Amino acid sequence: MKYVIVTGGVVSGLGKGVTASSIGVLLKNCGFRVTSIKIDPYLNVDAGTMSPFEHGEVFVLDDGGEADLDLGNYERFLDVTLTKDNNITTGKLYQSVIERERRGDYLGKTVQVVPHITDACQDWIQRVAHTPVDGKEGVPDVCVIELGGTVGDIESMPFIEALRQLQFRVGPSNVCLVHVSLVPVIGVVGEQKTKPTQHTVQVLRSLGLAPHLLACRCQEPLEESVREKLALFCQVPKECVLTMHDVSNIWRVPLLMESQGAHNIICKSLNLPGADRMDLSLWKNSLADRWDSLVDPVKITLIGKYTGLSDAYLSVLKSLQHACMEARMKLVLEWVEASHLEPEAQQAHPQEYETAWRRVKEADGILVPGGFGNRGVEGKILAANYARTHKVPYLGICLGMQIAVIEFARSVLGLSEANSTEFTPGTSQPAVVFMPEISTTHKGGTMRLGARRTVLQTVSCITAKLYQKEMYVDERHRHRYEVNPELVPKLEEKGMHFVGRDETGERMEVFELYDNPAEHPYYVAAQYHPEFKSRPGKPSPLFLGFILASSKKLDTYLRSRDFPKSPYRTPTRNLSTEAADALAASNESPTVHH
Repeated sequence: MKYVIVTGGVVSGLGKGVTASSIGVLLKNCGFRVTSIKIDPYLNVDAGTMSPFEHGEVFVLDDGGEADLDLGNYERFLDVTLTKDNNITTGKLYQSVIERERRGDYLGKTVQVVPHITDACQDWIQRVAHTPVDGKEGVPDVCVIELGGTVGDIESMPFIEALRQLQFRVGPSNVCLVHVSLVPVIGVVGEQKTKPTQHTVQVLRSLGLAPHLLACRCQEPLEESVREKLALFCQVPKECVLTMHDVSNIWRVPLLMESQGAHNIICKSLNLPGADRMDLSLWKNSLADRWDSLVDPVKITLIGKYTGLSDAYLSVLKSLQHACMEARMKLVLEWVEASHLEPEAQQAHPQEYETAWRRVKEADGILVPGGFGNRGVEGKILAANYARTHKVPYLGICLGMQIAVIEFARSVLGLSEANSTEFTPGTSQPAVVFMPEISTTHKGGTMRLGARRTVLQTVSCITAKLYQKEMYVDERHRHRYEVNPELVPKLEEKGMHFVGRDETGERMEVFELYDNPAEHPYYVAAQYHPEFKSRPGKPSPLFLGFILASSKKLDTYLRSRDFPKSPYRTPTRNLSTEAADALAASNESPTVHH
């Protein structure tokens, strides 16, 4: 097993995750099987209880793990499926050691950071590194480990020490260290400054880790004299100083590293053959070049409550990009703070109110993603109403689905007090309710999480045609509330049909306007999060349908993906997992008419 360790210095947010993912792409295209680990030094057990403003989105894994958004980067770049164990946090590590101490595993010992925490960290890394994540049997060849934060942070010290010891446990020839640093430009002269990088490397070396490669983030390519200076003072060969300047899209980062021979240096450090097999032509043509060549615009307006930080919706943004590349459309994304759509904003913030509604009315498509809390909810309901009544393509995700149900109940069913018990616990007309199995006392890790099966109720729906599935789809979830099952018959009677339900038939998963009584081009919403499984070249079907509808291409696309007509069927009650599997196995390959 070989290990590539990615650390960062000077400041956070330099792109260590993209750098680590790009290294994985290089190694994968050299013919190696790659896995990834992200180390987060915070005390939280996982990212599930953290505000998106603090740490960006919470990325949900198949096994229900709530992880750092960088695991999403790894999955998208490498096309792998990671687990909660691929994200190590201080909270997880200390929790495991304390549990062992309580069991008596360290009986008679004084439990300390060194060696007990550092040994536990190394054991965790080696165990997870040997677990395949690409769907194949056998052990991966290389594990890319990203250490979050910056070198010198007090909370990351135990992990730095564990990584120092790991070098000797596995052998120096099996470890390559890449240090990501910042080369700022100071003043009007535009001089690139090396001192911050010199200092961070000095700190790193004082802790027992010597970098093999420097990945220097900068706005423009490093000047030759700057590379020479960094090589001299940081004790690395000049060819090991990579210039990681700004590029037109993130898919160009692996190409940028390849052009500077990063794959050769890493393979040489790890005594790995095969660097000469590197071929990124498909990556370049189908991703990097394609994204830059898109011309025809499609304007999408995203209605959210965390719009001040785009990383809060990172997977949604990436899914839109994947769908746009597939549809050959150039994404024009407009952000709207949901509260700015509410009537109160017209008085308090008239300019923001006017701008927000202008963006909604100019949109080719409206997207309402997931979220928690009641701030901005009424604005999202108004946006859903506008999209439905003005026949603007609409995609609702998680809360976005619940919002659309509330709007439909108010406007179509005439339930003026319809709401979610999340926002109005005592509402007399609950359209969305708390799921009975969810804990009311603990927040962390208690939601309905991870991959769950959605049973399709008919093949004569947009969802089935987009997924090219006749029986079921498996998608990732993260929610505490659900559509009130008692209200479903009334909703369906008026044209909102739930074409996807869970295996019991009681929990609503996907709705659309069945048979399109309102002639709406695309009004679809899902309780699950389709963005978490979207990949470059394999976009999420619901996002692809949304972009195609927004660019008026959906009808043509769906005509090539028709299934034989079947009537809308009443969902099978209490359908077990085994029964669903057997039913699916009887017709795994859907008939497709081209």
